[in-house]
Amino acid sequence: MKTVTGEKTFFAGIPAIQFEGPKTDNPLAYRWYDENRVVAGKTMKEWLRFAVAYWHSFNGTGADPFGEATHLFEWDKNTDPVARAKDKADAAFELITKLNLPYYCFHDVDVVDYTNDIEENEKRLQTLTQYLKQKQEESGVKLLWGTANLFSHRRYMNGAATNPDFHVLSHAAAQVKAALDATIALGGENYVFWGGREGYMSLLNTNMKKEKEHLARFLQASRDYARKNGFKGTFFIEPKPCEPTKHQYDYDAETVIGFLRQYDLLNDFKLNLEVNHATLAGHTFQHELQVAIDAGLLGSIDANRGDYQNGWDTDQFPTNLNELTEAMLIILEGGGFKGGGINFDAKIRRNSTDPADIFYAHIGGVDSFARALITADAILEKSDYKKLRQERYASFDAATAKAFEAGQASLEDLRAFAVANGEPAVRSGRQEYLENIINNYL
Repeated sequence: MKTVTGEKTFFAGIPAIQFEGPKTDNPLAYRWYDENRVVAGKTMKEWLRFAVAYWHSFNGTGADPFGEATHLFEWDKNTDPVARAKDKADAAFELITKLNLPYYCFHDVDVVDYTNDIEENEKRLQTLTQYLKQKQEESGVKLLWGTANLFSHRRYMNGAATNPDFHVLSHAAAQVKAALDATIALGGENYVFWGGREGYMSLLNTNMKKEKEHLARFLQASRDYARKNGFKGTFFIEPKPCEPTKHQYDYDAETVIGFLRQYDLLNDFKLNLEVNHATLAGHTFQHELQVAIDAGLLGSIDANRGDYQNGWDTDQFPTNLNELTEAMLIILEGGGFKGGGINFDAKIRRNSTDPADIFYAHIGGVDSFARALITADAILEKSDYKKLRQERYASFDAATAKAFEAGQASLEDLRAFAVANGEPAVRSGRQEYLENIINNYL
């Protein structure tokens, strides 16, 4: 991939990141991610489809509720909003191309600062869309997905599509229209909806049935507009149970699938799952992946991790090899992503203040997923992992069990089988043995 810079160089001294193999001690090199290496019939690049997330990497300041910004980067210093947005785009494409990653993704307000004037916002986004299109053409980098930020502005304090005020809903529609236009113009392969405030703080002032119906109508209208204007990609819903609201309607994968089925959206929508959102919902990320894959609806993932001692969405870069290997086992057996890929919805820590830290973070995340992919493939091909799970369900190969699975066994038939065969044997789930398999291949 050709490294692309603008008039300014924001990461001077940092070379293009190359694959150097597991024995390298170069912190600015990939040890495991060889994009052309074939694993389970596809290259790493095809399996993993990495994307750099615009918001954390180029909009994050390191500020938190207790302290001011600590990430004072050069691309954020121009006082003119459009010029600053172009600097940010230059920095983004310099980083993406030096990392040799194929995709990026964004919220509309990540690309350029918005005002309260709809027409001015559309004008700014159109200007930057043309600038990003030029960057894509120069580099070969593609847009994995776009989305609209319908949660940060104060008008959305009670939601966007689910807001009790129709005037607010109309502003959200205008914003989504512009974001869809930008995504289509840039050849975006998908479009994401994350309902950060599509929920409630108290049921005392909430008509939940009406709000969910409004959300469905909003999604239908957005889909219809995009299809009418040539969008061929997939729409993703990103589940999260709470934070910032008390309860969000897109609580987890099962909840979203039920919602999509109820409102006839399954043909156009799939899931974009985030690791930290799964844990907030009381699940493992593996659980959410399995739910989505079993339904044929795993579209994409936001790659990050939480902190075991913190109860909120900390969005740290993913480096836990054990957890990532278990995730890649599910993704491999499920055939991979349907339209999406792996975007790093993760931010460097508040005290990571050097531009190089953004590179170290992405290199670590990329290598962790690549190593997990290699490990998961080895487990599936060389260990007893699949055999042990198949054996655990071997009793369903019996004639009566097959009839049950086919809906052809009555309750009387099942009773007769139980009487004829006596008390079932106690059979181990062999959990510890399976956990050891994972560790033995890391």
